[in-house]
Amino acid sequence: MKPAKEIRVGNIIMVDSKPMIVLRSDVNGSSRTGFTYKWKMKNLLTNTPMENVFRGDDKFDVVVLDKKPVTYSYFADPLYVFMDEEYNQYEIEEENLGDALHYLKDGMECEAVFYDGKAISVELPITIARQVVYSEPAVKGNTSGNVLKEAKIENAVEAHRHTVQVPLFVSQDDVIEIDTRTNEYKRVVRN
Repeated sequence: MKPAKEIRVGNIIMVDSKPMIVLRSDVNGSSRTGFTYKWKMKNLLTNTPMENVFRGDDKFDVVVLDKKPVTYSYFADPLYVFMDEEYNQYEIEEENLGDALHYLKDGMECEAVFYDGKAISVELPITIARQVVYSEPAVKGNTSGNVLKEAKIENAVEAHRHTVQVPLFVSQDDVIEIDTRTNEYKRVVRN
């Protein structure tokens, strides 16, 4: 058990018998009156957000989640199916995947996150390479400063086709590297 004052953003704790990830932490108070911690959290099982205020000496169980390398296999409406190297299949609900939906591609390797023996989400590699499937051509004379345009990238599910801001020189069919944490263009990948 850890006191609230030792819990950091990104820690997974049990609140009312539910696993919650701490997304943001604001501290108020003084050493004389005692500190309070206002946390913005997300339930790992239902993806519902929650905000709550705790005293610095409130204690919480810290949860360590299991992770296992898996490969994205297919979409079986409304579940996404992943397979490990032993051909075990894990089904994850669409709402639990979050932004990972934008980058999933058949055969993509990632890590499944398990809580209590059940796959609850996936973690993607930090950077991935994706082909640009549509991008407006650059307009001549539109080159002053850091000018960006939208580019649609390939992924497994057409309904979740995603756009990324890219420089003007990026064109359709280019392969670009993207940071999955920030959804930012990194560079053009040369083959």
